[in-house]
Amino acid sequence: MISTEALNEAKIRISDLLHVTPVFSSRTLNEETGKRVHIKAEHLQKTGAFKIRGATNRVTLAKEAGARHLLAASSGNHGQAVAYIARTLRLPATIVVPEDATPAKVDAIHHYGSSIIHYGTTSKQRIAHAEALEGKMNAVVIPPYDDYEIIAGQGTIGLEILSQVQQPSAIIVPIGGGGLISGIASAVKMSILLSR
Repeated sequence: MISTEALNEAKIRISDLLHVTPVFSSRTLNEETGKRVHIKAEHLQKTGAFKIRGATNRVTLAKEAGARHLLAASSGNHGQAVAYIARTLRLPATIVVPEDATPAKVDAIHHYGSSIIHYGTTSKQRIAHAEALEGKMNAVVIPPYDDYEIIAGQGTIGLEILSQVQQPSAIIVPIGGGGLISGIASAVKMSILLSR
């Protein structure tokens, strides 16, 4: 579990670089569910996805530790996030994308100024290739989800939800690699423990 300190440090670290995204409600969803449903609008975040939170937290720390080049493996959203924050922090980045990557996502990565390597078709292949290049390129790999600082960055969503919605009875989170749910669950659990 990510500590309260790590979550709060991530919140401070990313606060000047990213948005606090709004929470919306839908009358139709409320009527269909018989509940008050709130929707966290992460699509309004920089680069259009939550991935920028973890990337910003991790890349900022990597730069403070002396990183001079970043590497990431991604089919799109994580790569865009790393490319965006690398440009913001004036670091070169290389993103390993699948051979069949969505052209719009590749264009966005290119637009943010990162180099692109097309490799393989699976996440496992891309990550292994990025890790193999790390030493050769004297770069730091920014993992997509299975990293403490990435998870802490994603957990800032949980902190925002708890400040925007009074006592939610449930928080529903999509799961891919697990970084988002790990961060949000940590934020919610730590809040519950601290309130006892």
